Amino acid sequence: MPKIAIYDTTLRDGMQSERVNYSVEDKLKIARKLDEFGVAYIEGGWPGAAPTDTEFFRRARDIKFKNAKLAAFGSTRRAKHVAESDPLLAKLIESGAPVVTIFGKAWDLHVRDVFRITGEQNLQMIYDTVKFLVDNGREVIFDAEHFFDGYKADPVYALEAVKRAEEGGASCLCLCETNGGALPSEVYDITVEVVRRSKVCVGIHAHNDSGVAVADSIAAVQAGAMQVQGTINGVGERCGNANLCTIIPILDLKMGHSCVPDGAVSDITDLSRYVDEVTNLIPDDRLPFVGASAFAHKAGVHADAVAKNPRTYEHIDPDTVGNDRRILISSYAGGSNVIQKAQKYEVDLTKQSPEIKAVLDQVTHLEHDGYSFEDAEASFELLLKKSLGLYRKLFDLKGFRVIIEKRGPEEEPITEVTLKIAVDGKEAFTVAEGDGPVHALDNALRLALNQFYGEELAKIKLTDFKVRVINTRAATAAKVRTVIESRDQSEVWNTVGVSENIIEASWRALADSVEYGLLKHLDDK
Repeated sequence: MPKIAIYDTTLRDGMQSERVNYSVEDKLKIARKLDEFGVAYIEGGWPGAAPTDTEFFRRARDIKFKNAKLAAFGSTRRAKHVAESDPLLAKLIESGAPVVTIFGKAWDLHVRDVFRITGEQNLQMIYDTVKFLVDNGREVIFDAEHFFDGYKADPVYALEAVKRAEEGGASCLCLCETNGGALPSEVYDITVEVVRRSKVCVGIHAHNDSGVAVADSIAAVQAGAMQVQGTINGVGERCGNANLCTIIPILDLKMGHSCVPDGAVSDITDLSRYVDEVTNLIPDDRLPFVGASAFAHKAGVHADAVAKNPRTYEHIDPDTVGNDRRILISSYAGGSNVIQKAQKYEVDLTKQSPEIKAVLDQVTHLEHDGYSFEDAEASFELLLKKSLGLYRKLFDLKGFRVIIEKRGPEEEPITEVTLKIAVDGKEAFTVAEGDGPVHALDNALRLALNQFYGEELAKIKLTDFKVRVINTRAATAAKVRTVIESRDQSEVWNTVGVSENIIEASWRALADSVEYGLLKHLDDK
């Protein structure tokens, strides 16, 4: 099968997404990770349009990319300039990027209503810009903006736009599904026609406004496209861009196309989570291939079948994309779910084992009280350890007091916690402040435990905190469920607490979180 070039635009089109705002350092980190993963092109931004992008290209000159070519993004020359004197084109040359991606209008509506120039003027702008950059030693990719809408409105004009780019020396004609409204069947038929007429590479750049950006991209490849543009995790303008974390495994594992170095697809889950971490976004658990729920099994029937043969409910082996199989625990779970969890501790159970019924009865009871273990597997594992006689208590709570003081209408409240715990009969009493009750409790608990488990405690970090009201009809007297996310260098885990008192619910989740992490590291010794 032919090789497909993966063109990543996370650092440019992805940055146009809401809540995404990269620093120069962020962009450099992601660029290095993308190159290490093995994409063919990394679009770094639009030099001259924003100081961050200009600085990124300046600093990126010191990076020796092993797999990727760095691309600068920009537009065709302006109507009032010739290419040689257009200041924006000069910035693209100054960036030092070996590849320049130029977008130009392929829809006569934009030429007429936005540029307000003649169709021929726009076509000449495309040709002049591409030729100027090629003559200056750059590889040029032409992004035919709104190509599919343009083709449907006036196919002759849209085809002429990409033809002029090809005549100017463009190495690839990328057909942009900019508004995200075209269906895969339309993308396929139109791409076939462009491929038939073109002597150079044809690419696809799809947006997800109709939820079919990935399907559009795959349809284009089936029609002969040799380059696919997209972003990690599908970030981008409006509803986002085509998600490369879905496209790459489909191309590699299901279609047999080489698109990244051999074996790289097994690192795609790590890449997905790394980019979310740098971007400061909460990972979408439901993403295909890379999401935490992609290979999660909740129903007892499913868990039982997967234990016997994973192919029954998994279209690929999770290891192939660097992900993990997860067996969820809830009142819908069957004995197979508990059996598979117990195997982690090398405990062999059967469906007739009394421990299974005891655990499932306890889960059902706790879920009735508002607990949920689907997103709190660490709390469930502590519960399971207790049922199997594998649990050892690391500390006892003797008591805590939380004081919240507000000293003026413009001042932030101050939270202070006093905490007393005991470890093997030896008590520790601490006082700590924090930005809020959970932060203060965490600080106090760490101070108290440090003398007993300092080395192990230093490896554990609290990274997220969520609160949900369970019985909303009870208004301010409602129960709340808190979920705390913690991590160390190798694992992320969640714990849960429920109470009518938000601080008590938070303490239960926090205590579980710290205890799970400490047991994990103590057991590894």
